[in-house]
Amino acid sequence: MNQDRRDFLRDAARAGAVALAGSALVRAAPALAAPTREPAPMSIAPMTIADCSRQLAAGTLTSRQLVERALAAIDDPQGEGARAFLEVHRQAALAAADRVDARRRAGERLHALAGVPLSLKDLFDEAGAVTRGASTVLSRAPAAARDSAVVERLRQAGAVIVGRTNLTEFAYSGLGINPHYGTPRNAFDRAAGRVPGGSSSGAAVSVADGMAAGAIGTDTGGSVRIPAALNGLVGFKPTAHRVPLDGMLPLSYTLDSAGPIARTVADCVTLDRVLSGDAGAPAPARVRGLRLAVPTTVFHDELAPDVARAFAAALARLSAAGAVVVEVPMREIADAAAVSPRGALASAEAFAIHRRWLADGAAQYDPRVLSRIRPGEALSAADYIDLLRLRRRFVRTIADASRGYDALLMPTTPDSAPTIAEAGRDDATYFRYNTRMLRNTAIVNLFDGCALSLPCHEPGAAPVGLMVAGPQDADDRVLAVGLAIEDVVRGRP
Repeated sequence: MNQDRRDFLRDAARAGAVALAGSALVRAAPALAAPTREPAPMSIAPMTIADCSRQLAAGTLTSRQLVERALAAIDDPQGEGARAFLEVHRQAALAAADRVDARRRAGERLHALAGVPLSLKDLFDEAGAVTRGASTVLSRAPAAARDSAVVERLRQAGAVIVGRTNLTEFAYSGLGINPHYGTPRNAFDRAAGRVPGGSSSGAAVSVADGMAAGAIGTDTGGSVRIPAALNGLVGFKPTAHRVPLDGMLPLSYTLDSAGPIARTVADCVTLDRVLSGDAGAPAPARVRGLRLAVPTTVFHDELAPDVARAFAAALARLSAAGAVVVEVPMREIADAAAVSPRGALASAEAFAIHRRWLADGAAQYDPRVLSRIRPGEALSAADYIDLLRLRRRFVRTIADASRGYDALLMPTTPDSAPTIAEAGRDDATYFRYNTRMLRNTAIVNLFDGCALSLPCHEPGAAPVGLMVAGPQDADDRVLAVGLAIEDVVRGRP
């Protein structure tokens, strides 16, 4: 980092990270004005998984009470339950809660997730439920014969799945808009009706509104991190092979991953341990002395002013807390455009998956989703093999470029959430917003990395996410850094 940049971070930290809009570290572009209103508080504040677990263990709450609260939030006619959930497991969830309560009364030592209400994205098989991917194409498909690997692991831990959440049809958008089942409104500035982020739209809104203590989503190009960022939550995208995807409706065999959305990094760690089957747990790193790289290539192009300010302020707070924040070009990032030009890799694999349904059901698709799948038909086998070869090289290149740093930091999205009306106004506007929302996060999927999105906005401002990323299989290190810096990034003492 040059001397001017070091002086900037030092002065910003001394000034309390105020008035950072003119920073040379980020390049601002015009965007919609961000309002400064928070949603009206619920009668019962949403709880973290850790809070739920502590109160369950202490006997001050039962699992039935937690699940009843979650169901009441889903049923709230003023809330987003009808749009956030495609199916609610009301009786099954209450029965599961009663079983956990009985085991706890009998003195069993239970997992931290036992009795905690969670939501499940409508891409994971549950025995007896139809996995439709928030489509009408699969609405009459046979029910799943068995649970997916993810659901098996959650049930073994004693988690209570309260229902299946909405998403962009077949998980193919970063905005979260669904014309078939409605679009749940973002938790921020609800009256304006802002996009929830996609594709795990219902997952994020279910956590933000207290309809679940945590949610399981998928991430092919940002589908966990984007809705987490836009709703002021934490989302974790693991290295792709970390969580088994057996029994999950795929979008891209190469890029898909499954991960959690929750209110804190610690909650995401708890969920990740179950999803990944990793018995260990990362200890928080020490903020002082952390080496944090800030790659400037692509990630900082044309940031909206509110995102630019929030991100720069977070970096200033980290620097003031003793982290070594290093701006690096990392020009290798620019190779992402050649690895998957216009999303060709995902499009090719999506077409291979969907061609059996497109033959008779193309008219049932959201046209905007269909327009992203169709180009995959034109990609030859030779072209596809070339893309896979380029991608393998990209994975190695970014791993090499990341050496010497504890994590990479970048804005999760270039924009905060636009309104649903604005983003869906016409196709050109939709795809412009969608491309921007996916830009930063999708690069991490291309280098098979792992990443957290942490809230870094000021209280009352539109939510903005800071992404903490690492190369392939650096999951525990990224989580350890996230645990260390979460309070600093959020501006907490």
